[in-house]
Amino acid sequence: MKAIEITQYGAPEVLRAGERPDPAPGAGELLIRVTASGVNRPDVLQRTGNYPVPPGASDIPGLEVAGTIVSGDEKAMKDAGLKVGDRVCALVSGGGYAQLCVAPVGQCLPVPQGLSDVEAASLPETFFTVWSNVFDRGRLAGGESFMVQGGTSGIGVTAIQMAKAMGASKVLATAGSDDKCQACVALGADHAINYKTQDFAEEAKKLTDGKGVDVILDMVAGSYVDREVKCVNEDGRIVIIAVQGGTKSEFNAGLVLRRRITITGSTLRPRPVAFKAAIAQSLAKNVWPLIEAGRIKPVIHSTFPAAEAAKAHALMESNQHVGKIVLTW
Repeated sequence: MKAIEITQYGAPEVLRAGERPDPAPGAGELLIRVTASGVNRPDVLQRTGNYPVPPGASDIPGLEVAGTIVSGDEKAMKDAGLKVGDRVCALVSGGGYAQLCVAPVGQCLPVPQGLSDVEAASLPETFFTVWSNVFDRGRLAGGESFMVQGGTSGIGVTAIQMAKAMGASKVLATAGSDDKCQACVALGADHAINYKTQDFAEEAKKLTDGKGVDVILDMVAGSYVDREVKCVNEDGRIVIIAVQGGTKSEFNAGLVLRRRITITGSTLRPRPVAFKAAIAQSLAKNVWPLIEAGRIKPVIHSTFPAAEAAKAHALMESNQHVGKIVLTW
């Protein structure tokens, strides 16, 4: 099969098309003939040597795919209501940038009705991540306020729509330009804050009548944590899922105590199959119907032929995109 390989750690140009043996599914797994592969920030980190591959995972980059089931564990597929020939999208621990990809059955979901494979390939990594961190870990409930840092990223466009559809009272987003702020509002955010020209902490307090935000999804960390502590509500939750601003943070611990603030975080890739399968079940029950009803929509910025993966990575690193970048086979 054709696959996109990391020939050495470095710039996007280290991504090259190569040949790999066809993978074979094992117990509890199925094989997907890939039509489209989502591109995510962890792929960039892996390419630069900053995101080690978990033990047992493929060294081929790519954490989400969509395509057609070729073969697999028949009992596991039957139990999941899947069969050979079905269109599915899947979250994987690696191997997504390839014509064939093995995925645990529990991490596969049917392509939502009405979606193309390109749209479906944009779903798993961000939707699994947002559900796990905003709703499971952050415990966002209907009637609460929510803010996401980086509202036009793949995570951001998903979080805005999902929070709104699940009943958040007020959805805020930050972005790095006025155009991107407008894009966040168009996706359903009640307000968008240009972090380059405004203090997001002050604005968030104003926009919540001085109370602060109930849940914040943070992909920056670093100095952002101190400002988030200052603008989160009593009993608020700050959930960190990336450290683009650095791994060290200094904040007012007294505020954490007095306002009973929870600061937490997680990474998804190394978690066990059972954990991810439980998220898949929650998505199938709570979110897939919203997608099929048109209340949550995939946001695709660009598609590239898989052989042009380097261009896709260069675009991601430019931070000019709004939504997801997808490779096609």
